[in-house]
Amino acid sequence: MVQAGNLVNTDAAEQFASKGYTMLPQFYDAATDVEPIQEGIRVIIELLCRKYAVDAATDTSWDAMTKAYPALIAKNRAWGGEVYDAVKQIPAFMQLVTKAKNTEVFEALRPGSIPGIAAGGYGIRIDNPGEEKFRAHWHQEFPGQLRSLDGIVFWTPLLPVTRDMGPVQIAEGSHAEGIIPVYRNDAGIGKTGAYALFMDNEEQRLARYPTVAPLPVPGDLILMDFLTMHQGGHNVSKIPRWSIQFRYFNFVEPIGVRIGWCGSFAAGVDFSKVLPELVTDAETAA
Repeated sequence: MVQAGNLVNTDAAEQFASKGYTMLPQFYDAATDVEPIQEGIRVIIELLCRKYAVDAATDTSWDAMTKAYPALIAKNRAWGGEVYDAVKQIPAFMQLVTKAKNTEVFEALRPGSIPGIAAGGYGIRIDNPGEEKFRAHWHQEFPGQLRSLDGIVFWTPLLPVTRDMGPVQIAEGSHAEGIIPVYRNDAGIGKTGAYALFMDNEEQRLARYPTVAPLPVPGDLILMDFLTMHQGGHNVSKIPRWSIQFRYFNFVEPIGVRIGWCGSFAAGVDFSKVLPELVTDAETAA
């Protein structure tokens, strides 16, 4: 029997242990935790629309995130980078990342752990319709983040996720694979950094596990083991998919101690320089 804390019931803890993920409905309060972040995003987009003379509705956060932001990047894709960098500096966002209840959840799922927050491992994703270059393909979190093998991804949406928006896809139980070697490939579309790392024998590994794609709404929290295979779905809707991701890790896990809790691509470090034995030049024969 898996023991759980006050914030994680036994069923959720057991699901996390056996399937490598779980979802906690309305873990965050949509009004007090999420709406201030949405409003912060609205203000930033409004400022940039004014800066670049983009005529688009920003009266509500919904309009700003689903109408004004697409209007900005339609004129100049690089302006989307300004939004992406700015929104992770919204105080309400940082307050959500550092909430004490996140630590309590980690400790409930990792008894005896000493939690840390992965520096550079927190941000707000904006997955635009039809944009493949920056879509997160099938991967494990560990190579892109490092810090510690014993880590958990916290994933929560800023807009309700619908099927056509390409919800995160999770291979149930795939954390049982352990650390999967990776190889570099730009996929023919100029992928770089963590986006250019592909799991060795990906298709054969994925075939062993059922895939699920939860449809969370703001306030819901998806938790994934650092070794659970997952990817961002293909957004075929007409609006961006906005979501928050951050990572907690266990300071006392042996590999983390050995590498000095070093970060990976998110911290400007090449994964292959830290654990070269896990990087191959090309996919190996199945």
